[in-house]
Amino acid sequence: MGKDKLRKFEENKLFKHIYQPSSAEMRNLDSEYKGCWNAKFGNDNPIVLELGCGKGEYTLALSRKYPEKNFIGVDIKGARIWRGAKTVAEENIPNAAFLRIRIEFIDNFFAQDEIDEIWITFPDPQINKPRKRLTSPLFLDRYRKFLTDGGAVHLKTDSRLLHNYTLNVIKENCFTLISSYTDISVQNPEDELLNVKTFYESHYAAKGIPITYIKFRM
Repeated sequence: MGKDKLRKFEENKLFKHIYQPSSAEMRNLDSEYKGCWNAKFGNDNPIVLELGCGKGEYTLALSRKYPEKNFIGVDIKGARIWRGAKTVAEENIPNAAFLRIRIEFIDNFFAQDEIDEIWITFPDPQINKPRKRLTSPLFLDRYRKFLTDGGAVHLKTDSRLLHNYTLNVIKENCFTLISSYTDISVQNPEDELLNVKTFYESHYAAKGIPITYIKFRM
């Protein structure tokens, strides 16, 4: 492991707004985190998750725009989370935090109706493993355990395969499709939330790959 990664891992330990449960804690069905997130933020504001947050670009952008909400970026890569957490510390952003876990254990960390909205930004499309896609029925069932009734799920991706797959899941499960764009640079330029560019989005856009978007409710 490189020295820079080690430095970031050590610095992560100092950030009060990063939560890094152990492997055993990840698997704990009765996690101490469940139902306690508003207390950690010190308010009763709605909570929004960014799953597979990477460097936390959406977590940061949304937290700046909506100070009346709380935001949690979730990812397993500590060196990526470090960048977002560093920015939170530098800018003293009170309504943003990060949770370092594997997303397959996500429902162990949030209680019923604890989350109001979910953003899934540029996840691995898992080309040969549909069950591992973050919009597969397996994962959506996990989210339903803690997402409020009527809470929206957003998917932003460069993968047309994942985009079409998710549309099929929505249709087959009779979910409510709110928005669907196959190229946000052409179809929806006025939505400032969709104009937030993650590290991966900038990389794909530079190659001329269209960025797609879906918003739905379960």
